[in-house]
Amino acid sequence: MSKGLALHWRLIPQRYNLVGTECLKCGRKFFPTRQLCPECRRAGDIKEVKFSGEGEIYSYTIIHTPPEGFDFMKPYALGIIKLVEGPLVTAQLVDCKPEDLEIGKRVELVFRKIIADGSSGIIRYGYKFKLKD
Repeated sequence: MSKGLALHWRLIPQRYNLVGTECLKCGRKFFPTRQLCPECRRAGDIKEVKFSGEGEIYSYTIIHTPPEGFDFMKPYALGIIKLVEGPLVTAQLVDCKPEDLEIGKRVELVFRKIIADGSSGIIRYGYKFKLKD
């Protein structure tokens, strides 16, 4: 099994449930997960939390020249999403036209195919966001 694939399976909770962490001392929430709160340091108490998957577009860009292996998707939108719980998440924006995108528009979490692993045939899924009606 390749290292990339092993990492993929270790990240299942984050990929499929949008799991992050929260500091019980100061209330800050983090994505991806953290073991230590940067504010409270060792005095903090970190617990795992599942985010709602709702948020708004904080920023976005349209990718016209994608990295190798993603040519079939071009052009596609990549956004920074501010979750209602606070953390910023980078993800692809799907099921929309570039002209439909606008900073501040509400979005919701969806799970979609990210890539198929060539020779092994393994399909990797993960989180993306779409505009909320």
